[in-house]
Amino acid sequence: MPCERKPIRYGHSEGHTDVCFHEDGNWIVTCGSDGDVRIWESLDDDDPKSINVGEKAYSVALRNGKLVTAVSNNTVQIHTFPDGDPDGILTRFTTNANHVTFNTSGTKVAAGSSDFMVKVVDVADSSKQKTLRGHDAPVLSVAFDPTDEFLASSSCDGSVAVWSIEDQTQVVNWTVLQKSSDVSNAKSLCRLAWQPQSGKLLAVPVDTTVQLYERNSWTHVGTLSDDLLTQVINVVVWSPCGKFLAAGTVGGVLAVWDVEAKLCTERQKHERGYTVCGMAWHPSGGQIAYTDTEGCLGLLDGVCASSASSSSSSSATTKNTKAAASKEPKDYDDLFDDDDGDGLLDQCVSDSGSPAKNAVEEDDDDDDLMPATGKPRNRGSFLDDDDDDNSQDTGSMKVDKLAEDDADSAILPPVAPTVTRPVYDGPMPTPPQKAFQPGSTPTHLMHRFMMWNSVGIVRCYNDDQDNAIDVEFHDTAIHHAMHLTNTLDHCITDLSQEAVLLACKATDELASKLQCLHFSSWDTNKEWMVDLPKGEDVQALCLGLGWAAVGTSALLLRLFSIGGVQREIFSLPGPVVCMAGHGEQLLIVYHRGTGFDGDQALGVQLLQLGRKKRQIIHGEPLPLTRKSYLAWVGFSAEGTPCSVDSEGVVRMLNRSMGNTWTPICNTRDSCKGKSDHYWVVGIHENPQQLRCIPCKGSRFPPTLPRPAVSILPFSLPLCQTSTEKGQMEEQYWRSVLFHNHFSFLSSSGYEVDEEGQRQQEKEQQEALMKMFALSCKLEREFRCVELAEMMTQSVVTLAIRYASRSRRMILAQKLNELALEKANQLQEEEEEEPEEEPTYHSTAQSTGFNQASRASRLSSSRAAQENGEDEEDEEEAGQEEAMEAEETAESRRPRMNPFSKGPKGSPERPSPKPVSKEGRVNPFKVSGGGKSSGSPAGQIRAANVLDTMTVSSRKPSALASSSKQSKAPVLKPLAPKPRSKTQATLLQMSASKGASKKLEEKEPERETEKRTVQPSPAAAAADNVENVRPKTGFQLWLEENRKSILADSPDLEETEIIKEAMGRFRTLSADDRLKWTERAKGGSAEAADLKKRKREEEEENKEVGGEMEVEENSAKKKKKPQDTSAKLSAFAFNKS
Repeated sequence: MPCERKPIRYGHSEGHTDVCFHEDGNWIVTCGSDGDVRIWESLDDDDPKSINVGEKAYSVALRNGKLVTAVSNNTVQIHTFPDGDPDGILTRFTTNANHVTFNTSGTKVAAGSSDFMVKVVDVADSSKQKTLRGHDAPVLSVAFDPTDEFLASSSCDGSVAVWSIEDQTQVVNWTVLQKSSDVSNAKSLCRLAWQPQSGKLLAVPVDTTVQLYERNSWTHVGTLSDDLLTQVINVVVWSPCGKFLAAGTVGGVLAVWDVEAKLCTERQKHERGYTVCGMAWHPSGGQIAYTDTEGCLGLLDGVCASSASSSSSSSATTKNTKAAASKEPKDYDDLFDDDDGDGLLDQCVSDSGSPAKNAVEEDDDDDDLMPATGKPRNRGSFLDDDDDDNSQDTGSMKVDKLAEDDADSAILPPVAPTVTRPVYDGPMPTPPQKAFQPGSTPTHLMHRFMMWNSVGIVRCYNDDQDNAIDVEFHDTAIHHAMHLTNTLDHCITDLSQEAVLLACKATDELASKLQCLHFSSWDTNKEWMVDLPKGEDVQALCLGLGWAAVGTSALLLRLFSIGGVQREIFSLPGPVVCMAGHGEQLLIVYHRGTGFDGDQALGVQLLQLGRKKRQIIHGEPLPLTRKSYLAWVGFSAEGTPCSVDSEGVVRMLNRSMGNTWTPICNTRDSCKGKSDHYWVVGIHENPQQLRCIPCKGSRFPPTLPRPAVSILPFSLPLCQTSTEKGQMEEQYWRSVLFHNHFSFLSSSGYEVDEEGQRQQEKEQQEALMKMFALSCKLEREFRCVELAEMMTQSVVTLAIRYASRSRRMILAQKLNELALEKANQLQEEEEEEPEEEPTYHSTAQSTGFNQASRASRLSSSRAAQENGEDEEDEEEAGQEEAMEAEETAESRRPRMNPFSKGPKGSPERPSPKPVSKEGRVNPFKVSGGGKSSGSPAGQIRAANVLDTMTVSSRKPSALASSSKQSKAPVLKPLAPKPRSKTQATLLQMSASKGASKKLEEKEPERETEKRTVQPSPAAAAADNVENVRPKTGFQLWLEENRKSILADSPDLEETEIIKEAMGRFRTLSADDRLKWTERAKGGSAEAADLKKRKREEEEENKEVGGEMEVEENSAKKKKKPQDTSAKLSAFAFNKS
């Protein structure tokens, strides 16, 4: 038996409640301890009609347009229905009445009171009363016999009595209940129920079972129980067909039995476990409404549909097949078009007046076969053009199937023609959702929000006393609050910082009107109005920067200037659903087709209405959750389109992924109950905030008291977010998504918060470095390279050092190759840029990057070669030099020697001695010689290549004097204002080194560069001509063999030539390579001695104070570690 438990919703304040259905099933009526009776059109009715009947209402009954309530003022009142007008007091007691009920015909009302009495009152003439006395304690419940002959009652004295109404005497009395002193102390409410129609059985809830007593004989004939029912049953209710019995317990369990089989066919648990104190079965039999002691209303849907349909098939077969044989074949289907009321299917499943089927529920699934009309769906009718009365329905198809299996074949000939008719058995279409205004509550509410956005709030009051609109601004500096008389009955509005736009529907006399209050206008006429053509209604509207847009029922979109000038007009592909505007952007959502199985088929267009008008999104489908509808559409404060569906899923447009929609939040995760919702009013990307209003038991907030705005966090629905890896990934990609607006705003000509942009870049790189460190820890080196591909140039350098220190040499080599690729890409991008910064900016930066890469590789090689042979050392030295030459060539310095090192590397080595380890370690011996305190860059040996970064990250220096230098290095770095051209080159190179955390900075190098730097930017960035470093053995070999390489491959570029030369140089024998190295050493002895003497002089100057320029440069270097990479290093590595 399929049964769906709908989410409960808040209906009354905490306390006892009761529920009943209208006899046609069109309304659900509840009462509660707040003294209100509420009339619900359905469970999803967000504005039920409320009637106050007293301080507290204990019970409610409805029949024949009369609403009877048991109220706390000791009376039983009667009201008209559905108007709710008081119609007098039916009867009085000396204390509270606990329960009231109608008889089947609705002519009499029975009421039980705490004064031990039961009264039966005639509704037409309340003076005709019969009082039944005999209970010794407060009466719990009363129930009419369907034939109006008997009345059953239960009491706190532990007895259940059956009364003869005419004789006013007890017929029988069973002492089956536990005694109590009052209703509030009773273990169970013991709501009794007679079997409908015949009244053959009386159901009495006793502890955890339901006892069945037979009419007239008054003997116990059966017990309904279930092993899973462990708590006392509070209330029982029969299905309209009399085949099923439902019960609710004090523990919140709902059970349904097949009475004839004595089998529990359905069990449901209250979602919060509250005590069920009221139950009512829908007249059609398909639903059960229930209430609890916390004021909530719930619904079970499809309770006996499958059982009823199977039962009706068997009963309808024998009855209807005989009639079919006596009629013509063409009239066969007419047998099943009439509601004869004899079949169980008609009694328990469908009814033409069913309220739950008349309107499509917001949260209903379309999986069942019950359409909006309440009858079984005639799928064949979807294929017929004419909707005649002879269309075949579901019931007839079932009878046809059973008839074919029947042994009696006499009826088969007339049935055969009807079976051949085509039957549609596919998905059912979904009714399209109506147009709505984002940020507004439903139009049928008397007091509602017409608009709530980031500018202000527009309220509408439409009652007997007043029909007005109040406009309130969050920032009163924009405009003061306004009170408008709503004479035209405006129902749609939008609010911006320039104007208020209102629209009303067309009537028989008046056309649909568009009215604009342009309060920001500088002239005196601040209002204009436009009439739409006849037969055209405003469906949606929105305001932007200097424009207004209106979507109409004629599938047109009309644009107006904010001053009232008509602009462009174009047709929409489908009926408009809603629109939103922000600046120059216009977002339109419309129906692009018919959805199926509960899904909406919506399309979206995004237009740019600036000087260059263009369409950004061309009608692509708008993604929604399955079986949901669109609830809100708008823009974030930064101008990114967003949407919210009825399931609470918030999506944001991802411009970097081809205008796809990414889910960023699910408000349902923050709801405490299933009937609670969040009403979105705004989205902010920086800071990341979802501004919404919590609605308890409803989808929309009330206007009074003024609701409070809550802020929900965003969270991407990535996998395994409970793990450290998943959390880091979610943090990184959320940061990327929520900062896409920087590029959009800058491309659109808006000013960008550079500080915020730097901060978000820093956050992203920190997250990447954390993931890199975690992957290293987990020995996921391939994953480390994948993460490094997303890093900036300087952070890749940091990752190389981390890998080197972690003794992951293969990873360090892979990262080095990646770093070279990034450097080349950066150079290509900067060369393509038309804006002309001095060439030494980019060149010095790449030179510093190459320098750091060489330092990392040198340290990696030394760590791997500590125990190597001399021959291996020599071979590796040749490879090191060849790779350095390749780096310098790839940096594309114009007309420079491709084999010479960068300017930072040339003074570091007195002579290139690749035959021994000292030759390669020489650059690090300056700091290792006991004078590390005087070295501002903190040069160290290869084993401690990363310790400097840990030390420097602890130095607290302000960012005020170096804020421009501490930008993310990949972005265009700004050079400080130099005092001279040579100093400008020096400082720029220092900034580049600081941003990349270079560890090979030498004071002698800077002194030499100051005196020898060339005025040409390219030469300054590439090398110093006057201080050319001695050539290596590989470079000498390449000069002599270049022609042969070019002869073999004339099309090779410079970098490819070097790679080819490296391969050939490695193939030489160790002796040959040693000869070339010795040749290179032969001409460099004199230069090496000169450099050594200069270094000794500078070290002496450093000990006594040195030159002022050296100290200034040293101070500048101490401030550099404040940039992003230095701060990341403090996280990435432990202090040594």
